[in-house]
Amino acid sequence: MIGKLTGTLLEKNPPEVLLDCHGVGYEVNVPMSTFYNLPSVGERVSLLTQFIVREDAQLLYGFGTPEERQAFRELIKISGVGPRTALSILSGMGVGDLAQAITLQEAGRLVKVPGIGKKTAERLLLELKGKLGADMGGAHHHAASDAQADILQALLALGYNDKEAAAALKALPADVGVSEGIKLALKSLAK
Repeated sequence: MIGKLTGTLLEKNPPEVLLDCHGVGYEVNVPMSTFYNLPSVGERVSLLTQFIVREDAQLLYGFGTPEERQAFRELIKISGVGPRTALSILSGMGVGDLAQAITLQEAGRLVKVPGIGKKTAERLLLELKGKLGADMGGAHHHAASDAQADILQALLALGYNDKEAAAALKALPADVGVSEGIKLALKSLAK
């Protein structure tokens, strides 16, 4: 319903901000990654939003980038993950880090986020696989993780399962190139 707000930033009280849009003040909850990139109070700001209607409340969530909003939307589709938990996840790790954790199936990185237990982390990894993978991080990935994502995709295309591919990736040096990494990973998988 409300997809984007542009106006003057009136208040910043994490995780909530108050945005004045032509005389109407909108209370918007934002993840910390968006909060840290907000301008000073009194400045103009634009936020992409997600409007959530519950039985007891109507809430507006705001995001600085389309990737953050898309990640939020995918997270709240998962059973047991509400908007507050999704906001907590996006506050605890960037979209690129989340995408990488999902691609490499690293539950340990998700468990570090407050409110995320082992079972929830495993459910997130399972349900977000393929929906929020290496492609979501976009420019946020550095070259090494791009190479690792490419190596992982190659191994999956060759018929290896996620666990085998992730184990082979962990054994590789961090700065390995794509073609060299694929060769090394195939050697380790052949053992």
